[in-house]
Amino acid sequence: QVQLVESGGGLVPAGGSLRLSCAASGSGFRINTMGWYRQAPGKQRELVAAITRAGSTNYADSVKGRFTIDRDNAKNTVYLQMASLKPEDTAVYYCNANANTISPLRYFEVWGQGTLVTVSS
Repeated sequence: QVQLVESGGGLVPAGGSLRLSCAASGSGFRINTMGWYRQAPGKQRELVAAITRAGSTNYADSVKGRFTIDRDNAKNTVYLQMASLKPEDTAVYYCNANANTISPLRYFEVWGQGTLVTVSS
C-alpha cells in the first residue's frame, strides 16, 4: 500500500511564498508521474503542475512563472515551490502520484489527504 503525506500548507499574505512537500511511503512500487492539484471552494479540482520521473514538467497557465515543481526520486518526494501568491491561489492542494507495483506489474493512482493554502489579500 502506498501513501502520500503532504506538508507545508498554511496562511500567507499575498505576494508571499510557500513550499509544499509530498512524500510517498510504502514498498514494492515505483513512482512515475507526480503532480499537484488544487480545489477551491465551489470549484472543480484542477491540475496545478506535474512532473515525470525523468523531470519533464507542465504547469497550469495560471501558475506559470510563479510555481516550480521538482522531485527527489531517491526519496519518492515531490515539491511545489509557490511564489508571488495571490488570493485566487487559495485552495486545498492535493498531491497525486501514478505508480506501479513491481511484481506483479500493476498500475495505480494514489492521492494525498490535501493541505490547505490560504492567501490573504
